[in-house]
Parts: sequence; structure tokens; C-alpha cells
Amino acid sequence: MFALADCNNFFASCERVFRPDLRGKPVIVLSSNDGCVVARSNEAKALGIKMGVPFFKVRGVVDKHGIAVFSGNMALYGDMSQRVRWVLEEFAPSIEVYSIDEAFLDFRGLHNVDFDSYAKEISATCYKMTSIPVSVGVAPTKTLAKIASKLCKQYPKLRGGCYMYRPEDIEKVLRKFPIEDVWGIGRRTVPKLKAMGVDCAYDFTRLSEGVVHSLFGITGVRTWKELQGVPCIEFEDGFDAKQSICVSRSFSSEIYDVTELQEQIANFASSVAEKLRAQGSAAAEIVVFAYTNRFREDVPQSHANSLVHFDSPCSEQRTIVARAVDATEGLFKRGCGYKKAGVIATKIVAESCVVRSLFEDREAIERERKITSALDSINSTFGKGTVKLAVQGSGRIKSSSENQSPHYTTLWSDIPCVTVK
Repeated sequence: MFALADCNNFFASCERVFRPDLRGKPVIVLSSNDGCVVARSNEAKALGIKMGVPFFKVRGVVDKHGIAVFSGNMALYGDMSQRVRWVLEEFAPSIEVYSIDEAFLDFRGLHNVDFDSYAKEISATCYKMTSIPVSVGVAPTKTLAKIASKLCKQYPKLRGGCYMYRPEDIEKVLRKFPIEDVWGIGRRTVPKLKAMGVDCAYDFTRLSEGVVHSLFGITGVRTWKELQGVPCIEFEDGFDAKQSICVSRSFSSEIYDVTELQEQIANFASSVAEKLRAQGSAAAEIVVFAYTNRFREDVPQSHANSLVHFDSPCSEQRTIVARAVDATEGLFKRGCGYKKAGVIATKIVAESCVVRSLFEDREAIERERKITSALDSINSTFGKGTVKLAVQGSGRIKSSSENQSPHYTTLWSDIPCVTVK
């Protein structure tokens, strides 16, 4: 058996953890620069607010119904996601993190377990330990487990856990489950299936394997078999290091000064270096880019990028930031207003596999490692950004986050204080 643990309305739920006064009230979370709605509580969904809608289009609804609005706070969401995973790890031999708010649990090898009660226990424990509501669906395959988890959200009587295993129950659910909501069915695939009279998941299982393979390939066949209770999608409990890492952002307003742009690039490069070290990797190259607003045809345009190559793959903070800052000066065009910029790490290898050049200064390399290690240790102990490079300025990205909540769990200065009388 497999399970999928899915955090309900995750970003909105994270905001409610530290704002219990918002429970039962509509909440929405906005994307970078407060552009679009990326998360909604059930109450906000009931008011007709759609996912991805530009914020300015729903501002009237927000004001009319007193909807709580938050700017995205990824530091908080990432930390809360980790806390949920710590709880899940206590219930399964291994877990596969699928996204920031979803994780598969491998129950193979567990015997004499009442999986329905077990799913409900997992959900209740997650809420008790983190205050995040989690829907846990258990089924013979990963695809069916995802469907079972969605049933938990639709039917509160399930109390956060659903065990779906009997063939007659699975068929009953699949007959009502829209084909477009099936995991593995892409948006471009849906029109083809609709034209064939396939409107629900059950209709899809009635197609022949040959037809499915000819139209959708082996991936479609895997989904087709999974819906019939045959496990075909491997459980990946290992961690695969990313082969490229990108940190970028659109700015709240155009940047015309090279020093200000370098400050932003320095912060992006710092984050890239941190991500490399977090997965035990190093990058042989980075790409630094800066773009003007392509929608402004009345202003000068520039879409420049610069490739930076290291003599040996690198993950040290000062080295990556310094090279990125130097590259920024080369691609900057005076008179252009830059709206978006970023840094991409490529040609990533495991740190343990880095082969050093005979002509490199080994003492300088070791010194940089020690400095970077000291920075990581301090920032890990006292909060991210406690110590940073001068070129990073304030360390803040130029973006609109007028409604961002405090970093309750990642900054000492933002930890909630409780007064007992």
C-alpha cells in the first residue's frame, strides 16, 4: 500500500498557524510582487476567487468580504513543510517528498495494520504537532492514493484519512472522478480524451492498452494501469541532486543603477551557493542574466546574460557572489531599466567528485571553505542573513511584499512572544 499526505490549502494554512483568529475566515496568498493569487482557503474559494487570478481583478471582492491577504512567505512555508515531513517520517519506513505540500508514504512491508485508522491517526498527529491540516489517502497505487487524498478534502466525515482498496469502491469513485483531475493526465491530453468520450477516470480504464499506448505512450499506460490497482510508478525515497539551480525574481520597479542591480544579483548568487551546499554539490558554471520589461515597447530593451566558468566546480559563497557581481557590470546597459534578473548554476557535480586543478591555490581554496562554513554556522544558529557579504546590501530582494507575515520560525527577531498574566 501507498499513501499520499497532502497539506490542505498549504500556504493559507501556514498563515493561519500563527493567526488563529483567521480560522474559518477567507484567506488568500499572493505570488511574487503581489501579482497573482497562488493559494486560497476554502472560504476564499467559496467566494469565487480562482487560482492564478491577478490580484487587481479581485481586489473588490477582497475589500467587500474582508478577505485576509498575505504576500508569499516562502521561508515560513518551507520550514513548516519540513516540520510536517518530520511527523510523516515517524509513520512510514520511507517517504518520497513530491512537492512542498505533498509526500508519498511507502507502506509496503507493514502487516496487520488498519490503514483507515492509521491514515486518520497520521492526519490527526500532523495537525496536533504542526497545526497544518493534512489529508492522507491510502490505496494500492500512488495514483489511487492521490485520488483518495482528494476525497478527504471533499468529505470532512472522513476525518482526514481515506483507505480505498476494494475494487467496487474504487470503481464507484473513478466513475465520478473527472479525467482532468487524474494525476498524470496533462492539459493537452484532456481534449483528446474528451473527444473519445472519456469524461471520467473510469472511462479511461475502459480503453484498451493498445489505444492508450498509441495515443499517450508508456507514461499513459502507467497511469492506466495504476488506476486499475497495478503499481507502475516507482517509489523514489532517495534524494536526487538538482542538475541546475535557478534563483531569480521580477522586481517591483525597474532598476537603472548598476550598483543596485549588482546588490540584487549578489543576493541571488548567495542563495544559489547555499542551495548547492545544501545538496552537497558544486557548479562548474553559472549564468547571470538581467532583462528589461518586454511589455514596455516605449523604453530601451536589453535581454543580456553572461556565462561564468570556474576553474574547478565551486560552491563557496564569496567566490560565486564575486564572479556574479563582476559579470553584472559587463552585461549592464546604461539607460535601461531592468525588471527581472537572476543567477543559474549549471554543470553541477557532487562535491565529493570535484577534481582540483594542479595550478589552483590550495591554501586559498581551503580558506574560502572555512569562511563559508563559518557563515553557514552563524546563519544556521542565529537566523538566515545574520551575517552576509557587504555587496548584498540589506540582503532584501527588491519586490512588493506589503502583506508578508513575519518569519515566525526562521528569524529570532520574528519569534512570537507570549505574555502570561
